Amino acid sequence: MAEPKATRKAERELKKARIQQRIVAGKVDQPSKTKTKPSISFSPEDKGKRKEIQRDIVDAPKASPKTDSPPSSFVVVAGSYEKLLYGLDGTVTSSDSESGYAFHLKPIFIFPAHVSSIKAVAASPNGGKWLATGSSDEIVKVWDLARRKEIGGLMHHQGSITYLQFPTRSHLLSASEDGTLCLFHARDWTVLRSLKGHKGRVNSVAIHPSGKVALSVGSDKTLRMWDLMRGKGSASTKLGKEGEVVRWSLSGSTFVVQSLSSLDVFSTDMVLRHTVSHPSRIHSLRFFKRVNGDGELLLVAAEDKKVSIYQLPEDPESPPTIIAELVGHSNRVKAVEPIVIALPKTVSKSEDAQQTTTIVCTISSDGKIFVYDLAALPAEAKEKLQLQPVAEYDTKGTRLTCLTIAEGRSTGEPTTVNGKRKYREKDSDDDEEEEAEQEPPFDGGANVEMEGSEGEES
Repeated sequence: MAEPKATRKAERELKKARIQQRIVAGKVDQPSKTKTKPSISFSPEDKGKRKEIQRDIVDAPKASPKTDSPPSSFVVVAGSYEKLLYGLDGTVTSSDSESGYAFHLKPIFIFPAHVSSIKAVAASPNGGKWLATGSSDEIVKVWDLARRKEIGGLMHHQGSITYLQFPTRSHLLSASEDGTLCLFHARDWTVLRSLKGHKGRVNSVAIHPSGKVALSVGSDKTLRMWDLMRGKGSASTKLGKEGEVVRWSLSGSTFVVQSLSSLDVFSTDMVLRHTVSHPSRIHSLRFFKRVNGDGELLLVAAEDKKVSIYQLPEDPESPPTIIAELVGHSNRVKAVEPIVIALPKTVSKSEDAQQTTTIVCTISSDGKIFVYDLAALPAEAKEKLQLQPVAEYDTKGTRLTCLTIAEGRSTGEPTTVNGKRKYREKDSDDDEEEEAEQEPPFDGGANVEMEGSEGEES
């Protein structure tokens, strides 16, 4: 029997009154009235998921600063079109220079790592031991950096490997031309998730600092959002152009999508804040925190043989500006990577002295690997600066394609645990300790040694 209309009307009025009371009490957020910039347009079926994932991003805990002190050394690893993998040991020592310290690069291995060109390379963070390389031979190889040998190969993709990243020390994320992303567990190298959605090559992936969500762009001209907690797609939208690189800011409040020579800067609510037209085609992007002053800056490596440093203002009406350039290369800059390094104690012995600095590593089609010190960038510059490299290594014409930086190990000497060699690492949890003690099964794996290289220190 149908309810009387008067009863239903009374219930609606009562419900409306309760909602109004909650709004007055401040328990319900009222919708914003205006938006100054257009937002990404999601399909109707994705809008609910979009709101849910935005809430996950906003509510996610901010990336906590590292409790460990920054490393005092680093390892630069670069892949090449000629299949060669380069490993350079980077150190900082006291010197008589104006800064009081100097950087040095010394080759520790050079060898052919794949049967085809190397397209991607990644090192596990926070002093981790793993190095992953991806190639157009469709294989992801995993290497033990401490022991300098190949552990095995992951053959789960049906296309060239386009992207690799360790979100944590115990997980590896890969992307491929086959349109899929794979999440591996570094303990036994099993596939935890295989993420499908792109209808074509995946070009780039960016994981939010919270670790909850990721963004990806590909040849299908879409931006896809992935819920890493549930292991599935959350939302997608058409960009109208092929995104080549996507990057989150360090704070996780902004992300950038690059296509050819343009940059689109979005906030987490998908509102377009800035559009930047760079003077030449862009190849790589990275955010970094200022050494002098507060805030983040954006590194843009491009075809114009240099890396431009952009300041992105909070005001969407104020255009981004180039405040400095990293110069010295004679050909296109293919990749750029920053890392925070601890300075020698003799340099920073006073309380007011600089304790750390941020360095930037670059590779170019000219075959050279450069290191820049961003401490040379002042908090406020009246004119655009040009920074020169503070260290370099010449591969003698190798066409370098990809780059990563691994933190130097604070305790590099192996110890014996239960009759097995084990490299000590700070703040390892139980899983990571087991990971360091065992060599997991792989699909294939030639157990290749990373060949040493005799070379001059630079």
